[in-house]
Amino acid sequence: MTGGLLTGWRAVFAREFTGYFATPLATVFLVVFLVASNVFAFYVGDFFGRGRADLESFFQFHPWLFLLLAPALAMRLWAEERRSGTMELLLTLPVSTAGATLGKFLAAWAFVGVALLLTWPLWLTVNLLGRPDNGVIVASYLASWLMAGGYLAISGCLSATTRSQTSAFVASVMLCFLFLVAGLPMVTDFLQGWAPSSLIGFITSLSFLTHFSAITRGVLDLGDLLYFLALIIVWLVATVVVVDLKREGA
Repeated sequence: MTGGLLTGWRAVFAREFTGYFATPLATVFLVVFLVASNVFAFYVGDFFGRGRADLESFFQFHPWLFLLLAPALAMRLWAEERRSGTMELLLTLPVSTAGATLGKFLAAWAFVGVALLLTWPLWLTVNLLGRPDNGVIVASYLASWLMAGGYLAISGCLSATTRSQTSAFVASVMLCFLFLVAGLPMVTDFLQGWAPSSLIGFITSLSFLTHFSAITRGVLDLGDLLYFLALIIVWLVATVVVVDLKREGA
């Protein structure tokens, strides 16, 4: 992607990112994420009862937490623009479709990054209680952020297909759920016996959990990093195509 192709992405990014904090959305999202993630870590994950100085009980619930929160954040990216009629206005400005798509995505992704950064007291706490492997914790934060980026890219594309934020949310959760559970035994066991092993291996390789879990173990394999980056790029390109088709059909 060149500078000309991405014309105006910085302006869109600034507009979208500041827009989160101009509405109650930022407060609601941050409060829900911080409260839910800590409840899961301390009560469901038994943070203190495990007797280990790590954040495994915190990160293990992120795939399921972001499964709902990321689509909730991304459902408005394009659906609201289409509903209010501002999408046509946005695209008449000196902003390319690719630039608008990238700017909107990066704003949402940066906002998720802010939410993750606000969990630093938990990281501080575990360091006060023991001697955790901070390299693994950093890798886990990266895995969570990359996974959230994947959810956002998928959800942003589906948001561009409809004027209804509710429809965009439901469709996004369903599709993201499929990517999440693709590598679980309940899926692979169902495929065993009738699907070729190559197909099973391919479906397993698409699973968010497979790559997320690998990174949270502190293993920064290039394949896992490229998986999330490639997934994001593919869905951003798909979003550009959808937006252009909707504009031409308007």
